[in-house]
Amino acid sequence: QVQFVESGGGLVQPGGSLRLSCAASASLFSIYTMGWYRQAPAKQRELVAAITSSGNTDYEDSVKGRFTISRDNAKKEVDLQMNSLKPEDTAVYYCNTRPFINSWGQGTQVTVSS
Repeated sequence: QVQFVESGGGLVQPGGSLRLSCAASASLFSIYTMGWYRQAPAKQRELVAAITSSGNTDYEDSVKGRFTISRDNAKKEVDLQMNSLKPEDTAVYYCNTRPFINSWGQGTQVTVSS
């Protein structure tokens, strides 16, 4: 079973930056499109960024120009660099394939507050 372990979250002031990392156990990691998802309190989980096996990226409109997704297939890792953070970015962030599989990690909490 594929497992994902997210890290790098924390408390940051508006305008600050964080870098999230995800380690995956998938043996065929390099062929998957990977995504970062987030779930804010009382809201549905949403996809915020995705990266294909060849490195093509896609972003949800509210994070375009602020977030950058990247991957290292040799390390089976996918990262999310988040800049110019806003309070509305506060959520638990998860990584998974896209489309997602029924194997979620614990996520990492990102809180943007002054």
